[in-house]
Amino acid sequence: MVDFFVDGVKVLGLPRSLGEIYGLLFVSTNPLSLDDLVLYLGISKGSASQGLRTLRTLGAVREASGNDDRRTYYEPAVDLKRLVGGFIREQVRPHLDSGKTKLQTIAETAKLCDDPLEREFFTDRIERLESWMKRGGQMLPILQKLLGQ
Repeated sequence: MVDFFVDGVKVLGLPRSLGEIYGLLFVSTNPLSLDDLVLYLGISKGSASQGLRTLRTLGAVREASGNDDRRTYYEPAVDLKRLVGGFIREQVRPHLDSGKTKLQTIAETAKLCDDPLEREFFTDRIERLESWMKRGGQMLPILQKLLGQ
């Protein structure tokens, strides 16, 4: 089952360790500590720590009550709407926002093109990208709602 989540994060372009950590937490009947993850997955403590931090930022993992020792324990968030929302908020939206800035810069550069045919070509391509980004931004809430139901 861990491999299922590893394949999922690969598709999203995220590190393998995120899928391993989430997958192990998902199949575990009890919350696990950082040391548990290192032991069971055979990954470094740094990789486990960074993976947990990323998964917490995405809303995919949360702290859980564990033993009475001083360790922090983790469990998976299993609400699909929360997972999709976290991914969109932390991964997709920042790329769309930075894309807008990059396109503005490219558009300004295209205006400086001496060849009218090239300028028209690049202007058309920029407008197409802007349209794609606008549609993507409109689709995100719909996708989030659809997957969250």
